[in-house]
Amino acid sequence: IPPPKNAVLSPDAAQNPSTRDCHIADIAARGRMAWQTSSGYNQRSRGETLMGRWKAVIGPKLKARSFENQKTEAKIGVRILDRMTELGRPNFERTA
Repeated sequence: IPPPKNAVLSPDAAQNPSTRDCHIADIAARGRMAWQTSSGYNQRSRGETLMGRWKAVIGPKLKARSFENQKTEAKIGVRILDRMTELGRPNFERTA
């Protein structure tokens, strides 16, 4: 989770900076978009969004009991989500 726009450094950030302090300082120095690129935040955000879609559409857990059936269930779920994403993606056509 990125720090809020009005986040401030902790009192002991100069001597013993936490990960959060490092992120806040990096955002202040280089900007939020550069921080997202350097920290890999975009990839994590996409992963979290995908898991949120999975839980909303498929459900919070797998129904199958055996591991082989769970693998099959996961593959089917991924295909369902990919198909839904494909259906929602616009088709671009050149007009000129």
